[in-house]
Amino acid sequence: MAGAALGGALSALPATGLATPVAAPTPRRGYDNQRIADLGDGRFLNPLMAGDHPDPTILKDGRDYYMTFSTFDSYPGLVIWHSRDLVNWTPRTAALRTNIGAVWAPELTKHKGRYYLYVPTKNPTTSWVIWADHIDGPWSEPIDLKLPDHIDPGHAVGEDGSRWLFLSGGDRIRLSDDGLSTVGTVEHVYDPWRYPDTWDVEGFSPEGPKVTRRGDWFYLVTAVGGTAGPPTGHMVIAARSRSIHGPWEHHPGNPIVRTTSLQEKWWSRGHATLVEGPDGSWWSVYHGYENGYWTLGRQTLLDPVEWTPDGWFRMTGGDLSRPIAKPRGGQAVRHGQPLTDDFGTLALGTKWNFFRPTPEDRARARVQDGALLLDAKGKAPSDGAPLLLIAGDTSYRFECDIEIAPGGTAGLILFYDDQLYCGLGFDEQRFVTHQYGIERGRPANPLGKRMRMRVTNDRHIVSFHTSGDDGRTWQRFDRGMEVSGYHHNVRGGFLMLRPGLYSAGAGTARFRDFRFTAL
Repeated sequence: MAGAALGGALSALPATGLATPVAAPTPRRGYDNQRIADLGDGRFLNPLMAGDHPDPTILKDGRDYYMTFSTFDSYPGLVIWHSRDLVNWTPRTAALRTNIGAVWAPELTKHKGRYYLYVPTKNPTTSWVIWADHIDGPWSEPIDLKLPDHIDPGHAVGEDGSRWLFLSGGDRIRLSDDGLSTVGTVEHVYDPWRYPDTWDVEGFSPEGPKVTRRGDWFYLVTAVGGTAGPPTGHMVIAARSRSIHGPWEHHPGNPIVRTTSLQEKWWSRGHATLVEGPDGSWWSVYHGYENGYWTLGRQTLLDPVEWTPDGWFRMTGGDLSRPIAKPRGGQAVRHGQPLTDDFGTLALGTKWNFFRPTPEDRARARVQDGALLLDAKGKAPSDGAPLLLIAGDTSYRFECDIEIAPGGTAGLILFYDDQLYCGLGFDEQRFVTHQYGIERGRPANPLGKRMRMRVTNDRHIVSFHTSGDDGRTWQRFDRGMEVSGYHHNVRGGFLMLRPGLYSAGAGTARFRDFRFTAL
């Protein structure tokens, strides 16, 4: 891997994350014109899951596949997606409803008929377990496993039937037979392969251990190099052992996945899990940043796996910029979900999520007569636990009819976190412009307590329009923005820039006829 030559190229990378555009086949479109992986001709084109779906954990359960992702401060969280063909996915349920902190890199597994989710968190730093007898729940309340110094638990069952959690840093701890507590103390069992010190990486950071048993071997797949930072940093390495207790030997081809050029479509590729396809083929799911679009967060990627005669494996998808033949034998379902919402029901968890809510926030949102009623909280999006969506396209538009109560302020936002967001809101007298996570201009509002509002994000260029006649005519708002820097390498937090709604001040805001269209 020619990593040493990239130092000069990285120093020339613009602060926004933009680089030379990468030509790619035209993606197929689904709900609301959103891009989808399945090309409809027996091939698919990454991303598998567009938008922020990081740290994928995948479970093969007979002919069904289930997958979930890090959901950080969004609640309800840990949305479980279902597939029969590994390419097309639909959301089923949100397994985590109690706010236990920022969720990082969970592990979904099934053991002796019961489903388990092992859930590491920050603030507080520990790991939890929740369980269910059916994938759709009900899921249990979280149980604290009291692991304050590690993240990214990976579940494994040894040749002797013992249960383990492999952890960051090459460590592990034994689990009780019921999987709901730990036994003994954390032990160090694996020294990960180390890259040359001339490579541009964020840091060593061995994390995301995933153990797969195939034949006589246990395969341990790990991420090193840091999760973000330089696009060439995050990578996938592997080791194997005939016993869950080691010793572990390094893959002779390490790293088996790594971005090596700034011209590649996908950057910072890592955190991989092996999974068998419906036709007996093998695949790997992992995440990566899209070239020039750190704002979309880490998107899930699918890479074909080939087993070699010596019992090792390799990824064969290259830089994942081209279409790949789908696995055979699976049953395709329609991928994704519409983001457009008539608010006939409240899709809280599977579509909408609160940002960093308290237990009381769930009662703030309800639907009535085709409207979302959102009680006011705080003074602005920064302290108001807004409702957010995951949008996975590089350009899109969303609009909504908004009506405020006396003393209320409401609007539409693009939200990274409580200190970095933009958008437009209004009260009965004035608009309020949100930019850089602060409230800025307050021009007069001639439309009063109700208007239709539209936000367009066209490849980082943001514009706002308002309408006082239900969208028949539009007036462009005199404030435009550029948001390519609203991402992790500027702010931290590993999040994405998400469209959403907020209600602040006093009273209850009514949102009707929410429409989303990818452009």
